[in-house]
Order: sequence, then structure tokens, then C-alpha cells
Amino acid sequence: MCNPLIRYVVLGTVAAALFAAPASVFAAGGGGGGGGGGGGGSGGMDPFASKSTGQAAPSYPNRSGTKATQKGKKPNNQSSIGDPAFAAAYRAAYDTIYERDDYTSAIAQLKALGGDDNPNVANLIGYSYRKLGDYKQSQVWYEHALAIDPNHVLTWQYYGLWQLEQGNREQAMYHLERIAAICGTNCDEYKSLAAALEKPTGTALVY
Repeated sequence: MCNPLIRYVVLGTVAAALFAAPASVFAAGGGGGGGGGGGGGSGGMDPFASKSTGQAAPSYPNRSGTKATQKGKKPNNQSSIGDPAFAAAYRAAYDTIYERDDYTSAIAQLKALGGDDNPNVANLIGYSYRKLGDYKQSQVWYEHALAIDPNHVLTWQYYGLWQLEQGNREQAMYHLERIAAICGTNCDEYKSLAAALEKPTGTALVY
């Protein structure tokens, strides 16, 4: 008569253990995910990180409107962060653009990086296409950069110049407002685009 009772007690104990185990597993998983989600620990690992914000940003020559001042959450999908080879290849492509004005070669160099998930790479590809007069491809890459990082202020600036060259002054004004929301009205990106907007329509733009 005792055996059935013992059997029920054992079964009850096993069942309780089975129900308890998943709960502890889920609790542990939730804690780990929360820690990873809030992590800004990758800041400083990016070879193009801005000293003030930790955002990925290339260093530009001494030209107005190119100081990196992005704000907001850094995208987590940037490729080759901290990779010296990637950094060297990026800077080589950068020099091809700004030292030699060889935009076709620069596009090939940038695409060969395999860094399509880096907004700086996408922005420079867009810039190169724009300088070649291929506004359709330039737009594709500018919008891709902003899809990766909606707060990538350099892309908002350069895409704003693209809008002006297309005669879209209202859109360029929207870009100016976006820049103001990201870095204020005293950052170089805002001043550069604002100055371009003050010029008569059809004026050739430097950048």
C-alpha cells in the first residue's frame, strides 16, 4: 500500500524539478541579454572613433564641415572594428579620394573592404559616386549609410549637398534640421550645409 504513495511523491518531485529548470535558464538568459544590449564597450576599439563621442568617423582634411560629431547609439554591426588592415585599407581609399581625386579607384577600394555595414564606408562610396556625377548610385549609398546609422551626421551633411545639387532645397533644409538635432547649430556639418544653402541656386559646391 505504501509503494503507490512513494511513487507519487517521486513523480511529483521530478515534475517540480522539470518545471523549475526552464525558469532558471530563462532568467539567466535575460540577464545576459540585458548586459549585452546596453554595452557601449566597443567604443574606443573602432580605428575611426571620434574622441568625443566614440562614434565611427573618418578623419577629414582641414576642410569646413567635416569634423566628426555624431551623437546617438553606435550601430553594433560595423565590420572589422579594431582591424589594423581594415583601417589601413580605408585610409588608402580615403587618400585616393581626397589626395588624388580618383573616385573610380576609390569606389573599388572601398567596396573591396567588405565593410558595407560601416556608415563611413558607405558615405564615402556615396560621395565618390556624387563626384563622378552618378547621382542615382550616390543616393543609394547615402541612404544605405543612414539606414546603418540614422545619426551619421557626415552623411546628413553630404547628402544635403547632394540635395542642393539636385535643386531640392526643401530636402536640404530637412537635412540641416536633422544635423541640428544631432550635433546642434555650432558643429561644422551644420555650418557647412547652412552656408551652402545661402548660396544662389545653381552655384557649384566645393564638397
